[in-house]
Amino acid sequence: MSAGPIHLQPTAPLAERVLLPGDPGRALRLAQTLLREPRMFNHHRGLWGYTGTAAVDDAPLTIQSTGMGGPSAAIVITELAMLGAQRLIRVGTCGALDPTLALGDLVLAREAIADDGTSRALGATGRIAPHPDLAEAIAAGARADLRQGLVVTTDLFYDGESREQDWAAAGALAIEMETATLFTVAMHRNLQAASLLIVSDRVLPSRARIDPDALIQSEERAGEIAAAALSP
Repeated sequence: MSAGPIHLQPTAPLAERVLLPGDPGRALRLAQTLLREPRMFNHHRGLWGYTGTAAVDDAPLTIQSTGMGGPSAAIVITELAMLGAQRLIRVGTCGALDPTLALGDLVLAREAIADDGTSRALGATGRIAPHPDLAEAIAAGARADLRQGLVVTTDLFYDGESREQDWAAAGALAIEMETATLFTVAMHRNLQAASLLIVSDRVLPSRARIDPDALIQSEERAGEIAAAALSP
């Protein structure tokens, strides 16, 4: 395998701090909201990324999409580390397992159950945690505007219903597809990492999906909190 990145092909400088949405469209929206004079950092393989000056503190910030699921996220995060990234926050979506969570709520992952193949292939077992300082910065910046606790990372978006009740019984607030992978790669690469999630779907007790406009509003709120948490 090549010694350097092969999936990310930078066309602009990389900041040492990075926001990691999964969705390339969310990367674009956050860049338009959070950055001054954003420049495209990467467009190879449809993994859109942007670097600019953060409006919150006038320092460089990169926003790079990871794609969907652990394998894609692991590639992107590893290559960002190769290029010099040091502090990374996932700004993604999740499905609520806790019925007290509402659509649009924010969830700070204090631990992630590594139920995905990528994290396990990298040696993760059981639960894995974010960098405590970065998680605390998110919590302090959001104040009361989020829930904190355990989430589950899995490979299945569909057809995973048989495990949902068990995860909820174990105390998991929500389910998603990249957080445990981020924490595991960060541990191996000596990075600081955290995960701030938007409740885009309700899974239990019944299924529901957030309105697109409401999702964009929650994305902006989560992006602002995460960018502030990465401030020097």
